[in-house]
Amino acid sequence: MSDDKPAREPIPEDARIDALEQRLKAAREREKKRSRTESERKSDADYRSGSRVLADLLGGLIGGSVLGFGVDTLAGTWPWGLLVGLFLGIGVAFRNIFRAAGTQSPPSDEG
Repeated sequence: MSDDKPAREPIPEDARIDALEQRLKAAREREKKRSRTESERKSDADYRSGSRVLADLLGGLIGGSVLGFGVDTLAGTWPWGLLVGLFLGIGVAFRNIFRAAGTQSPPSDEG
């Protein structure tokens, strides 16, 4: 009874398991390339917020100027309507920027 054979024969590797492991490895690599890192997400958010600030500034300046010029044209008050509209547009733009940044001070109870 003392054969040199082991009691159990080793199970041969199945080709399907190897193929599955290769497919899993390839899928993990594709997912790693597809998913972005945290720093990439943060840089995208910073870019979007910078674009919003620029749009708010330009919109305030251009919108205030156009409205002020319209008031000047109708009322004949050149250049006061343009100046008032420009300053109001700048004020609205900065208010929007502060609101977006979340640094707007709480309203005071003085009145």
